[in-house]
Amino acid sequence: MKEKISHIFPALEEALVTEIVQNSNLKKLDKEEILFSAGHKVSDFPMVLSGSLRILREDGEGNEHYLYHIFAGETCAMSLTCCMSNKPSKVKIIAEEDSEVVIVPTFLMDLWMTKFHTWKSFVTRTYNFRFDDLLETIDSIAFSNMDERLLKYLYDKSRAIAASTLNITHQDIAYELNTTRVVISRLLKQLEKKGLLTLGRNKIELAKGTLAKRLNN
Repeated sequence: MKEKISHIFPALEEALVTEIVQNSNLKKLDKEEILFSAGHKVSDFPMVLSGSLRILREDGEGNEHYLYHIFAGETCAMSLTCCMSNKPSKVKIIAEEDSEVVIVPTFLMDLWMTKFHTWKSFVTRTYNFRFDDLLETIDSIAFSNMDERLLKYLYDKSRAIAASTLNITHQDIAYELNTTRVVISRLLKQLEKKGLLTLGRNKIELAKGTLAKRLNN
């Protein structure tokens, strides 16, 4: 496991990787398996070795809102925040695809922040990157039309599985974007007419131009 962690997290120094191996557990997740739920007592946090994880936020009425994905070589900023503040998880973490993660005990965070400069840098980069990511999500909710939010969501899903074909229902999308299936179906048909995607039975094929549009934004 040490060699794999060093390869996926090349910025971490060897002594730190050794401590990760000695104090952590390797966990394999099946697609759509829940790693953490909102309200879960955070006693550890994930570092992704392969696959990708989807992060959702639950509101006071039990509705879930999509926030972002984390990929190999990353960890969840929200989990780190809960670890440092000793608070229950405020997010739900689900495997977007079959994934492999290292589960690290929370008590090591403070120790590593002072002991390893590469860990401090890694955590800082994680916060900075996710802050920008969350700002984009907030902007899409506050200022973007639903069709733009939908395109961002589809792009993020596509990037998470490294494929342009998404096996997903309109109801699944509606649930994570906190809207109705009717609205999503209508918008998808409009996007299909624009040539941005092709609809199938429980399947959406994104056109190459759709991905290029998102990458250039």
